[in-house]
Amino acid sequence: MTMRLADIAARAGVSKATVSRVLNGARGVATGTRDSVLTALDALGYEQPARQRRAELVGLVTPELDNPFFPALAQVMGQALTRQGYTPVLATQTPGGSTEDELTEMLVDRGVSGIIFVSGLHADTTAETGRYGRLHERQVPFVLVNGFSPRIEAPFVSPDDRAAMRLAVAHLAELGHERVGLAVGPARFVPVQRKIEGFRAGVREHLGVSARESEELVQHSLFSLEGGQAAASALIDLGCTAVMCASDMMALGAVRAARRRGLTVPGDISVVGFDDSPLMAFTDPPLTTIRQPVKAMGQVAVDALLEEMSGTPPPRTEFVFMPELVVRGSTAAGPRGGRRPAHGR
Repeated sequence: MTMRLADIAARAGVSKATVSRVLNGARGVATGTRDSVLTALDALGYEQPARQRRAELVGLVTPELDNPFFPALAQVMGQALTRQGYTPVLATQTPGGSTEDELTEMLVDRGVSGIIFVSGLHADTTAETGRYGRLHERQVPFVLVNGFSPRIEAPFVSPDDRAAMRLAVAHLAELGHERVGLAVGPARFVPVQRKIEGFRAGVREHLGVSARESEELVQHSLFSLEGGQAAASALIDLGCTAVMCASDMMALGAVRAARRRGLTVPGDISVVGFDDSPLMAFTDPPLTTIRQPVKAMGQVAVDALLEEMSGTPPPRTEFVFMPELVVRGSTAAGPRGGRRPAHGR
């Protein structure tokens, strides 16, 4: 059957040019208009074009999945997209593998309707932001999770990193710890910078530690078990009786660092994680951590993207979510009246 644009246009109440744009998967067509054209196709017995079906794909670009937080968030967003009739396409960065730009190009070539970036280059203050402007030019809607930049026009979704650190410091101060350290990732990342700001505000408020004094209490490393172990070792050498970490994986590394020095957790060293990744309640000891509201953050990220895709974009601002302190077995009373001497090799 030969497809007649005039018949479809008349049935849908639109122009032939609009029908052509819908059939070719062009962006910028209102959802209602697109639906009218597709309904007319069905009514006239025409098959919907394959390109239109591909437009139901949504890309999820994440860092490596070694950190359990990222697959947990991807699962929440994937389920939310599936409920709305979209097919999530997970594009994961791996060391030595495809870059964010290469993954983005692959997704755009496949005709995705939109992209959600998690902890991507938008969180790196040294990265060039023009790549996101070019997505706007190509009319590809996107949302950015965990990392804010005023140079990028987009909806952002983030936890309140500053408040999270203040919560953790307050908890440790209440337990009697007077020398608390922070193990974080590289300083160029926005979430790291915010965590440091919250940590310094917390130790100043609860422990009377000045900004200059708190500088040595922040140790930068990698967001990994090994990175946490290295940073925690340095903080233990500085006499810290409690170590706060920027991820649960780093916190597990901090527990390892303490044990390799013959110290116990929480008897000698208290450890606080960040994320409340799956299984953290079942580690030895169960990990005290800051819980990111994964379900709420993932749902809002999807909702914001769907609004962008519908042509009625939400405010291009940052949606900030309050985290929660989850107290388990890796924190306990610290020494009052003085710092505990450093231990170990």
